[in-house]
Amino acid sequence: MSEENSELKALIKLLDDSDPEVLDHIRKKLISLGAGAIPMLEEEWGKSFDPLIQQRIERIVHAIQFETLVTDFVAWKNSIYHDLLEGMMLVARINYPDLNEQKVLDQLNRLYEMAHTETGLVQAPLEKIQALNRVMFEFAGFRGNTSNFHSPQNSFINTVLESKKGNPLMLSVIYILVAQRCNMPVYGVNLPEHFICAYQERNAVYLAEYAYPDADILAYINPFSRGNVFGKDAIDEFLQKLNLKAQESFFTPCRNEDIIIRSLRNLENSFRKTGEFEKQSEIARLIHNMSLDT
Repeated sequence: MSEENSELKALIKLLDDSDPEVLDHIRKKLISLGAGAIPMLEEEWGKSFDPLIQQRIERIVHAIQFETLVTDFVAWKNSIYHDLLEGMMLVARINYPDLNEQKVLDQLNRLYEMAHTETGLVQAPLEKIQALNRVMFEFAGFRGNTSNFHSPQNSFINTVLESKKGNPLMLSVIYILVAQRCNMPVYGVNLPEHFICAYQERNAVYLAEYAYPDADILAYINPFSRGNVFGKDAIDEFLQKLNLKAQESFFTPCRNEDIIIRSLRNLENSFRKTGEFEKQSEIARLIHNMSLDT
């Protein structure tokens, strides 16, 4: 056994100490060791028959995983490309630290293969939207989770791909990821209370008119309502019902950073509603870090 492992094992053995100050010191030391300490912590958890020790190990492992996640979120924020799928994988790791990313990729690839075939048979944008809608909502069976709208599971890409139920933002994210792989210019629109998509294309020749000419928006799409297609007037009416003054950002594509922050805010609200206040506090920290200027 290496000297480092011997030190780690000795620290873990001290987790049965009853002195709060000693325990706090050990906890901070173990957390500072990072992800490399997790395998031995999990091994000692399996050997222990003391529920208190197991609980302390679980909390330390969670703290290490969360600190790693915080670092990864900052790295994503400071990256050049802000890849949407990579960002949503990070969001999923909030609840699933051992996320099977390959399974997520495989599920998205299967959707893409179906969508590529269907959308390749047509040329006009509206026809492509209709073809993608058939894949997403008829063949694959995605739908809005209206019966449990505020469930945290609606915000994780892995669980939504599995259950085929999600909130407006996550259904839109999956729609966007598949559409863009099919070379369809579909982007997210950060509409208050209800995230939607926009098909944005300059100099399109297949449609008689644009939904919003000033922003080259051919059509708006609502994946939460099985891909319903609508125009700018519907957004104007929606904003009037909310007593909100129209802003350009309510009609035009947003950044991937905005999508991730909104996803985190959805989760923060979900955990507050379910009474998981420790989780809510962690999400608040991630939102704060994501909102800071670089």
